[in-house]
Amino acid sequence: MTRDFISNKKQVFDRWAPSYDWLLPSVFYQTVHKRLLEHVDLPPQPKVLDLGCGTGRLLDRLAAKFADLRGTGLDLSPEMLRVARQKNRHHPRLIYIEGKAESLPFADGQFNAVFNSISFLHYLEPKQVMSEVARVLSPGGRFYLVDTSLKSKAESQLTLAGLGKIRFYSPQERESLGASAGLVCAGHYYLLGPVLLTIFTKPPLS
Repeated sequence: MTRDFISNKKQVFDRWAPSYDWLLPSVFYQTVHKRLLEHVDLPPQPKVLDLGCGTGRLLDRLAAKFADLRGTGLDLSPEMLRVARQKNRHHPRLIYIEGKAESLPFADGQFNAVFNSISFLHYLEPKQVMSEVARVLSPGGRFYLVDTSLKSKAESQLTLAGLGKIRFYSPQERESLGASAGLVCAGHYYLLGPVLLTIFTKPPLS
């Protein structure tokens, strides 16, 4: 079931990749990214990870704003990554690799910040993803989770043609998922309509 689910998602995003940056959703994401950047706080020479990076637009914006940033984009779709690499204006500061959020191919504490925008709704194992995010974050690091958040439980799960089931999480559900991985919620911020940014922090070493 999980393997079929991931394969189907990969195929959908592979098909979208060539025209993705010209589709209406991409324009929407760009607006979300601009508002997200208003809340981003990074240390000097930050190392960041973007989960579900798509064609690399968010990392491009981060690299333009933070000149000493080094970023890694991870995505399930090789075609999305191909487009991201072609448009990479900040090589070698930015790199893109294929992988799954449920089993991140990175060392413990490797990143000062992790970003995930409009992707968390796709994950079948949200607790595992949150656990992996916590693992690769350095002490004091931040996780910026951006996704649609609906208040009604009846609307929390949907099935979309081609994409299968997706799930939305309330602020309280996000806090619970973060706490299960040892992450502390630092705040919620609505960026555009129901699109909610939740910032988590990994407690520093005592």
